[in-house]
Amino acid sequence: MSEPAIGSGPGRALVAVYGIFALAAGARAAVQIATRFGEAPLAYALSAFASLVYIVLTVALARGDRRLALAACCIELAGVLIVGTLSMADPAAFPHATVWSGYGSGYVFIPLVLPIVGLYWLSRRG
Repeated sequence: MSEPAIGSGPGRALVAVYGIFALAAGARAAVQIATRFGEAPLAYALSAFASLVYIVLTVALARGDRRLALAACCIELAGVLIVGTLSMADPAAFPHATVWSGYGSGYVFIPLVLPIVGLYWLSRRG
């Protein structure tokens, strides 16, 4: 018997959460870039990048593309850890928060937990 698709069953919840984060991060980044990009270009560009990663993850999980989902989850986790650490070590470099600043503290640390849950889910489906 074959394994269920990565985007089925409880994986649907993961698809939904990534979809919500893609919309939230994308809308926030779009408004920030359109209205205040000069104030914090790095922060806003990183939020836009995070949004793209969430979009890729949503689509990869929904389509069952395990390899792409794994790569995107690893990129997401690295981004959260790197940006989170840099934003704590040098707050002046991030005058405005990104999705990943402070390890996702502005989003109740969900950006830190989400790639770990995603990687766990993908490892159980492979």
